[in-house]
Amino acid sequence: MILNSIFAFFQRLNFKLYKNSFVLKNIDWFIFISILLVILFSTFAPSDNIGYFAIFGILLTLVKLLTKPNAKLRFSIGDLFLLIYFLIVLISVAGSTLLMFSIKGFCKTIIYLGFYITVVNYLKTNRSKIKYILIAVALAALGESFVAMHQNFLSVSEISGWQDVTRLNPEEIMTRVYGTLKPYNPNLFGGYMLGVIPSTLILFFLPLFNKHYKTAVLGLGIFGLSVVSLVLTGCRGAYIGLFFELVLLAIFTYKFLKPVYKKLFLILAGVFTSVATLIVFSVASLRARVISIFAMRSDSSNSFRFNVYNSCFEMFKDNWLLGIGVGNQNFREIYGLYMRTGFDALSAYNIYLETSVESGIFALLAFLGFIFTNIIGAVRYILRRKNINTVYVLLALVSIVGLLLHGFVDTVFFRPQLQFIFWIMIAIIRVLAFGRGLSINGRSRN
Repeated sequence: MILNSIFAFFQRLNFKLYKNSFVLKNIDWFIFISILLVILFSTFAPSDNIGYFAIFGILLTLVKLLTKPNAKLRFSIGDLFLLIYFLIVLISVAGSTLLMFSIKGFCKTIIYLGFYITVVNYLKTNRSKIKYILIAVALAALGESFVAMHQNFLSVSEISGWQDVTRLNPEEIMTRVYGTLKPYNPNLFGGYMLGVIPSTLILFFLPLFNKHYKTAVLGLGIFGLSVVSLVLTGCRGAYIGLFFELVLLAIFTYKFLKPVYKKLFLILAGVFTSVATLIVFSVASLRARVISIFAMRSDSSNSFRFNVYNSCFEMFKDNWLLGIGVGNQNFREIYGLYMRTGFDALSAYNIYLETSVESGIFALLAFLGFIFTNIIGAVRYILRRKNINTVYVLLALVSIVGLLLHGFVDTVFFRPQLQFIFWIMIAIIRVLAFGRGLSINGRSRN
């Protein structure tokens, strides 16, 4: 690989500097801290501030590749799809009629992909730190859960119109919590919780593996608290994602249980499903939110999204090859030419439609190729192994599936709070499920 040859040249050039530098010898610790700071600051800091810590980690990784002996980049098959996606987006930006807006959006894309490379490169030689990263994500989820409970009991008022109440009775109006994520929005908070909830189970599985059963029960309680917090957001897209996350967790849990426990598990799963269904239909506000998912055009929020989808599809038909260029501001400017009167929108409310609108059909196919390759690789890894690394891959897989399903009805996925969680989870799968990736001659080095 040409890049690795360049890195090797500079590594030889900087060998004495590396040998005599305390910072360079311990640069992995600084990268680790930058990853943790991204996780921490995602819970309360403005988007730009979160990005600064990601950029810091990216720069440290670049310094590491230029100075640390034998430091290399390796790519998996999925990474090749990601490279194709990046190149198509670059061409799309170059051809955009709103070049400056597109460049701004493209810079964000570079940061996200650079952060992914940073996490992969770090975890490749520090796999023991995966559990600590997942614990950090779990603790962030726990903190947000406490905030959500506090907001719920205080019955916080809406900051903007978050629910169609025109056809609801007073008891059917839900107090929608929004945590500390900025900008305050229950859909953003719901999407974030969807991404971090699986990580809370690390606080259950790690004690369970070490036979600390009381601590494991506490971890299971934290998972339950996080699930309740997501429910309190009233985010219907997050409800859909949560349902499939729980189903996925149940399927794999059942598979790995000893035969003697499988019948008990099915009984407990049936009891849980019955209780959850009873709660949904007995709590008027929650019942109204769930039923509204299936209300189609009868619900104003659903109807709004359908109108936006129609307009965005017209945008796609006119720009199907390379799109209009990436970025929220770029989308807003072009969308105004297609929108139906009274249905202004900040995004396409569907990450797949938005990707195709911004960068064209081939960018969407490359992105889907990247996603499916990683999902298939994760599933194969889980089915073939039985160790703690399997748990890490499972939790990352569940998180990714939840976020991608939520993405069918919302685009908070593109917010940095969700993006950084997504790329951390993808990086965990990349490192564990694909091993060392591809060698220079293209053969697998797993």
